[in-house]
Amino acid sequence: MRFNWRFLLLSSLLFSSVSWADAVDIEVNLPAFSGAMVYRPYVAVWVEDQQGDLVRTVSVWRKEADWLKDMRRWWRKAGRHDQGELEAITGATRRAGLHRVLWDGTDQQGQPVPNGHYTLYIEAAREHGSRSLVRQDIELGRPATLTTAAAEELGSMVIRVLR
Repeated sequence: MRFNWRFLLLSSLLFSSVSWADAVDIEVNLPAFSGAMVYRPYVAVWVEDQQGDLVRTVSVWRKEADWLKDMRRWWRKAGRHDQGELEAITGATRRAGLHRVLWDGTDQQGQPVPNGHYTLYIEAAREHGSRSLVRQDIELGRPATLTTAAAEELGSMVIRVLR
């Protein structure tokens, strides 16, 4: 009798105690601006623990790496210490509107983080514009829907803690 590796893999995924679902769903809202010198903002989304230590950089939207340091809080926490993982989560800048970002509840090394208190940060910086930093406390293990207040470079955002 031949051993069926596919069956073993599928059953281990189905009956595993590891949650493969996303932990936090973030709707990043970029407001529309008009004028001749309006550029798309650079945006960073990251999570810190209760001690203020970086847990994970979730997403970074940029055009040129030279301007990443304009997202000052994120740059001091994570950007300047990049060990190569930044390229895996970096995307192009986005147009005005709602954009979905998912955090899977893992740390920078890809390991699941325990339930508990975390702080989600969304920072935006625009050339010839201003900077905005939005901070939202979240509790993994306690599903909730949270809404942030609008900031100059970021509109009101909805954050759903799913697990």
